[in-house]
Amino acid sequence: MKPIMLQGHERSITQIKFNREGDLLFSASKDVKPNVWYSINGERLGSYDGHSGTIWSIDVKWDSSLFLSGSADQTMRIWDVETGNCVSDLEMKTSVRGVNFSYSGTMVAYTTDKMMGHHSELNIIDVREPNNVDATPIMKTQVTPTDAKALSVLWGPLDECVITGHEDGAVIKWDMRTGKKIEVGTEHTKQIKDMQLSHDGMMLITASKDTTARLWDIATLESLKMYKTDRPVNSAAITPLVDQFPHVVMGGGQEAMDVTTTSARIGKFDARFFHLVFEEEFARVKGHFGPINSICFHPNGRGYASGGEDGYVRVHVFDDAYYQFKFDF
Repeated sequence: MKPIMLQGHERSITQIKFNREGDLLFSASKDVKPNVWYSINGERLGSYDGHSGTIWSIDVKWDSSLFLSGSADQTMRIWDVETGNCVSDLEMKTSVRGVNFSYSGTMVAYTTDKMMGHHSELNIIDVREPNNVDATPIMKTQVTPTDAKALSVLWGPLDECVITGHEDGAVIKWDMRTGKKIEVGTEHTKQIKDMQLSHDGMMLITASKDTTARLWDIATLESLKMYKTDRPVNSAAITPLVDQFPHVVMGGGQEAMDVTTTSARIGKFDARFFHLVFEEEFARVKGHFGPINSICFHPNGRGYASGGEDGYVRVHVFDDAYYQFKFDF
């Protein structure tokens, strides 16, 4: 399993994302240009030029027509995937932390930072009319001053609710129509770094600085499983082939600031595979020279990609050993 190394960023990766078919891989980093790659051979298709700050979050529409990026330059941009043209450039009051297309691709939910006297907000806009003068959100709710700022955002089933992950470890489910809280999950004790849905959209996995990843039932926001490691988890993903291979993959490592005090040999920066049900670790994959910041499965479940603090994206394809491995129970 020799990975493809994608070298296209000057600074650490913040998020990577496959499109629905898995032929394209989008990557964003702390430099100003998100890139798009062919996932099959690691060829770079191009980059989306226009931001002037760190790209915190990206997403791509289900039909791979539009690409979304939220940045620290206080804008969210919608791009044409094919041509790289910026379709719309929406200015916010503070930097944009999380962006997410709805399942139908007609709406976008995004969260903004708490800074300069502005509170963290969760907004939803309609993509079909981004050019109305100030992109008035269809739904706008303030993440109340008592809550920590929202870092990541996901749509729930049928686009009826939106789920946000917060700096204090809370997971909050909001009603999309009224903007009120439906459920709050407070199992995590520290900041939530990443949230990803399962393939069927019924579960989500959160990765937190408190060294655990948790699996949640979206309907009730009940914490079903907990995957414990010994260092902060920056990203976690559930395989799409959850019936045959119930696995989750997690990436992390200690804070980028502390990395110099230890060495990569201790195996701090491995991608770790856990059994979804039994919560047991069964495999590790080495590779990165710094913490893994974002990790995701290929939509066909036959490989995964990870992006690290070292600025590389590594695309792995599983060998036969992965499929032959059976858990004893």
